[in-house]
Amino acid sequence: MADIDIRREHGLTVQSARETAERIAADLEKRFGLRGEWQGNTFNFKRSGVNGFLTVGEQDLRLSLTLGLLLKAMRDPIERAIVHKLDAVFPTRR
Repeated sequence: MADIDIRREHGLTVQSARETAERIAADLEKRFGLRGEWQGNTFNFKRSGVNGFLTVGEQDLRLSLTLGLLLKAMRDPIERAIVHKLDAVFPTRR
């Protein structure tokens, strides 16, 4: 079961949403060593202490993370940081 599970409407085309997600993935790899691969419109990623996926759909996206023991203690600040980043890069649909 995921420790963090976020669904968000994005208001973009699937292609634009995926391109944005690809830029985020590249930034996370550079900053935190988070590695992954795309399978269709799902980015599966992993590193020590965290694994999960980001799926880009036509109207929304879903980010699901499972945290290792040490990171579970930091779940709330991690989730807040993710939500803040998503707010910045994925406009919400109205």
